[in-house]
Amino acid sequence: MIYKRSSALFNEAKKYIPGGVNSPVRAFNAVGGEPIFVKEAKGAYLYDEDGNKIIDYIASWGPLILGHAYDPVINAVIEKAKKGTSFGMPTEIETELAKLAVSMVPNIDKIRFVNSGTEACMSAVRLARGFTGKDKIIKFAGCYHGHSDSFLIQAGSGAVTFGSPNSPGVTQGTAKDTLLANYNDLANVTSLVEANKGEIAAIIIEPVAGNMGCIIPSKEFITGLRELCTKEGILLIFDEVMTGFRLGRGGAQEILGIDADIVTFGKVIGGGLPVGAFAARNEIMDYLAPNGPVYQAGTLSGNPLAMSAGLAMLTELNNNPDIFRSLADKTEYLHKGLKKALDKKGIAYQINRFGSMISVHFTDEPVVDFATSAKGNNDTFKKYFHGMLSKGVYLPPSAFESYFLNDALSYKDLDDTIAALEDLEL
Repeated sequence: MIYKRSSALFNEAKKYIPGGVNSPVRAFNAVGGEPIFVKEAKGAYLYDEDGNKIIDYIASWGPLILGHAYDPVINAVIEKAKKGTSFGMPTEIETELAKLAVSMVPNIDKIRFVNSGTEACMSAVRLARGFTGKDKIIKFAGCYHGHSDSFLIQAGSGAVTFGSPNSPGVTQGTAKDTLLANYNDLANVTSLVEANKGEIAAIIIEPVAGNMGCIIPSKEFITGLRELCTKEGILLIFDEVMTGFRLGRGGAQEILGIDADIVTFGKVIGGGLPVGAFAARNEIMDYLAPNGPVYQAGTLSGNPLAMSAGLAMLTELNNNPDIFRSLADKTEYLHKGLKKALDKKGIAYQINRFGSMISVHFTDEPVVDFATSAKGNNDTFKKYFHGMLSKGVYLPPSAFESYFLNDALSYKDLDDTIAALEDLEL
């Protein structure tokens, strides 16, 4: 494929935008080379600035469950935009979307709309701290909850030590209130709780992780986490920015059979537009301003464009639950095809899959947490990524990201993807 225009646009962007991108993973630093610039997209396909048609497996990092430029969503936005794009005042459609979301998701009574997944997770932690009167939180290595200071933390020197900042600009004071645990390791979490008895407000987790590849929680781990939080008076926060309305009508809570205390959502609740939300039962949400003392606000929160897109998207998912089975079936089909192709190559690999999330790891060890994910052969991954891209298949440009299938993908698209891998030398 030819990427002359993309290359020229990237060079121009670097003059005015740090690194030439507005989110670091887009820069291709993890895989080398230069990013492609998208001109437009429809259904399962991206069309770049050089005229290439590319099968898309990131779906804007998850929310485009029904594919790009899904007609009901686009039409809803167009019609709403004709009446104004933002008012900074209440609108009826906010309540319509809130009512629908609450009806779909287990264990929530109220929801607050914000502008991104980062903002949703940041606000959820603030609410948890305000509600419990405690300061510390536990997060998991490899789970990403946005770029709020509380989440940009790396491991300390021991299993029960405080974290330390992994980005300049994050203070030691902030870092001391974030404890880092190992995913799928209940004993590790328990030891952190015991060492910080009565001080932990919340444990926040991606219930099915997507930021170290697709990592599935063991039943013992996720059930034990719920039991530990209940016993210790800790709020369990499910970050469902990726899994919400994707794994099922009620998200990971429904599929895993685990009730979280607070749930966060991202772009899917706005049909792919810039939006997020956090939700909980009444006693927690009523601690939020203007009812309670915990402050959170935003001029664009609940803006009519995002609300109209979200209402169109969630209405379709609510009315057609077979979409989730269709997505899971397509992902299983892709899994089997990739496995067959990789088996012939005689290289070490693991494939993780849950619902419509899937990832390939070039390692001979099961991938169950960030440490095992990090053992993957990155040189092989780079060959894999660029080889697939050269054949018109766009995968996440990082070994630490899940793929997200959209239901616009046809079985021919899946077969073409599998055939592309069969032709690669790794």
